[in-house]
Amino acid sequence: MTRRSVDQESPDRLYTVTGGRTRADEHAFDSVSLIVSECEPTPGMQSEHVRILRMARQPTAVVEISAELRLPVSVVKILLRDLLDTGRITVRHPSAALQAGRPDPEILKQVLSALNDL
Repeated sequence: MTRRSVDQESPDRLYTVTGGRTRADEHAFDSVSLIVSECEPTPGMQSEHVRILRMARQPTAVVEISAELRLPVSVVKILLRDLLDTGRITVRHPSAALQAGRPDPEILKQVLSALNDL
């Protein structure tokens, strides 16, 4: 394990990334919720928020964001809550897409790939 990967997983880093918070609203997101950016990053934003907004230009699953950022899903949900509260992202719940009869096969493949990468 490299020094960088150890630092990324340290409790101190995770505490800093989340501002000490330990939970997000569990009802807002589940692991396969699709996140969509509603704006571009702005100067001074937290680097993880910037990366999320860039990734979510196309609908991106929470687990996929977690894998890309190399952060636990619970930490990513806290970051997503910040962005949701400020109107910078929207959340699409897969159940709504399934009810509409329009699940995007490409998104499903990406979610499956992200889950396999975990």
